[in-house]
Amino acid sequence: MTRGRGGDWDDWDDWDDGENVLSGNSRSVRVYSCSFVQFVVNWGLFASICVIRGYTGFIRVNLCLQGLVFYSQINVKFAVRKINVDCMDIQEIKQRFSIIGNAPGLNRAIEVALQVAPTDLSVLISGESGVGKESFPQIIHNYSHRKHGKYIAINCGAIPEGTIDSELFGHEKGSFTGALNDRKGYFEVTDGGTLFLDEIGELPVSTQVRLLRVLETGEFIRVGSSQVQKTNVRVIAATNFDLTHAIREGKFREDLYYRLNTVPIKVLPLRERGNDVLLLFRKFASDFAERYKMPTIRLNEEAQKIFLGYRWPGNVRQLKNITEQISIIETDRDIIAEKLVHYIPTEETGFLPALYGRESDSRAHENERTMMLNALIGMKKELDDLKEKFNQLLKIKPAVNHDAESDEGFVQLYPEDISTGEHNEPLFSPGFPKPVGRPHIQDTEEFVEESLSLEEKEMELIFKALERHSGKRKLAAEELGISERTLYRKIKEYNIAQK
Repeated sequence: MTRGRGGDWDDWDDWDDGENVLSGNSRSVRVYSCSFVQFVVNWGLFASICVIRGYTGFIRVNLCLQGLVFYSQINVKFAVRKINVDCMDIQEIKQRFSIIGNAPGLNRAIEVALQVAPTDLSVLISGESGVGKESFPQIIHNYSHRKHGKYIAINCGAIPEGTIDSELFGHEKGSFTGALNDRKGYFEVTDGGTLFLDEIGELPVSTQVRLLRVLETGEFIRVGSSQVQKTNVRVIAATNFDLTHAIREGKFREDLYYRLNTVPIKVLPLRERGNDVLLLFRKFASDFAERYKMPTIRLNEEAQKIFLGYRWPGNVRQLKNITEQISIIETDRDIIAEKLVHYIPTEETGFLPALYGRESDSRAHENERTMMLNALIGMKKELDDLKEKFNQLLKIKPAVNHDAESDEGFVQLYPEDISTGEHNEPLFSPGFPKPVGRPHIQDTEEFVEESLSLEEKEMELIFKALERHSGKRKLAAEELGISERTLYRKIKEYNIAQK
């Protein structure tokens, strides 16, 4: 505390860690570090007048009032500046990543992505197919400290079940058929970067266990190796269906779900984004007009109402495709409602895409069994036709040189004693040829009707196809009319490889 001529000066708390000091005679007052010139000048003039006239008590009151005024002005300016910066950041992000729309839900998703970007938390992005989920992992990566590291996006549904472990975690030379060299997996390649796993719900359960270990400890083991390796990868996952429903059905691990869902981001479907539909249409129409060197199409008021009222099951992807169709096909650039009937389907086929899981697997198996059963039925029918033709040939062949006696012998080829049930030797008339092929026809008939087990026939067909193509699964799968992934699973299921 310092003293002056006009009385006691109270201690003045520092408003900030400023360094500007106002000194005069035996008293000094530390003021706000951003002490504006106007603040200093005004307060100095007022203090001088008060000291001259002896009103020292007014100095403290005036200083407090002006300090509060300027402090509040600074806070207001800072808040306004922060709001403007946030708005500018969102708009810059939309321009940088080609995001069109002003829906509050879309802006909120971008804000969450920006807030979580500086951290290393796992993010789960959910939304229907075609809403643009792939843009948000790029936002998170580019605004994080990993932006100089690698960013790799993987579609888990596009990798065969038998090779997905090798793709993610790598493999050692000779660990399986075709592993001619060591290979690094995505977790090893993206060390220090970001890995985006799209359609995470389609991961096999065995792979989910290994992924959980990487998320928890950062450790993984290559396929065919026993050496534990470390990695520092940020995982961002995306799904187009409800994982909680998959957990209840046993298709997805609950512990992995909660580990991935540290920060959820929900991307709204197009039908919930209001006028963003029209903004996207104008953007796509302008792009296609520039690409195909033609005038831009426009929607009248009625056509706009149809666009706003349509459900858009394919979301932004469907809107883009329809806009491109209209831009190319229609000669009139003003689109009316009647023309949209040819491009917008009236009956929706359901949510896109089809869910993957046990139910779809069983349905696929049923379709495969049906195809093979139809093939077997067709083979049996062809064999029956062949047998019938062969019998006809046997009956027609003796007609070249036979007489009346041979006709009588032909009728009694296989006489049977009805009373005793004993079979006698066949009687042949002189000059009548013996039907050599008869017993073989009977054996063939018994072989066809011996077993109709679908699994046995399925194994036999797969085995023959592999044998015909020297073990090349791709060619065998093409001949059987199934995918190579399905053939691989069938071989493993029936243990054909060991035969």
